[in-house]
Amino acid sequence: MSNLALRGGSGRPPVIHQDRQRLWLRLFSCSASLEKRIRVRLKDEFDTSLPSFGILAALSRVPEGLTMGELSTAVRVSNATVTGIVSELCADELVVREMSRDDRRVQLVTLTDKGRQRFVRIARVHAEWIEQAFAGLSDEEVGVLLKLLGSVRESINQNQI
Repeated sequence: MSNLALRGGSGRPPVIHQDRQRLWLRLFSCSASLEKRIRVRLKDEFDTSLPSFGILAALSRVPEGLTMGELSTAVRVSNATVTGIVSELCADELVVREMSRDDRRVQLVTLTDKGRQRFVRIARVHAEWIEQAFAGLSDEEVGVLLKLLGSVRESINQNQI
């Protein structure tokens, strides 16, 4: 990499705000730590994955079902990953996959009664885990963090990197 590229292209060194770097690392660390714990507990207690739980959650909010592409977007995983997970969920009779009546190239995925019951059972326990994870924070601290993180999201969206 050229010296000019390291200097941000203008010939001047980039301005580095150490606290902003620490903020990014802290947000990433907190998110990664919580996600890892949730993944392990989902596997240990329900023999399921976080993306599988995410698909069940997405489908629980849309009773008429979602397309494979919509599921991919909702769970933020690739189409190929969604296809594999939906196939497993179909085999476990938790979801059904049907061709769309409007477009035979589109597959619509919906929860079965068994899938809805399983999701509700997992979601209750998941909610308890989240409560435990943030038990050390007061209601006021949670409110302040929500407001601040909303501002963080706004800043990220406005100042696209």
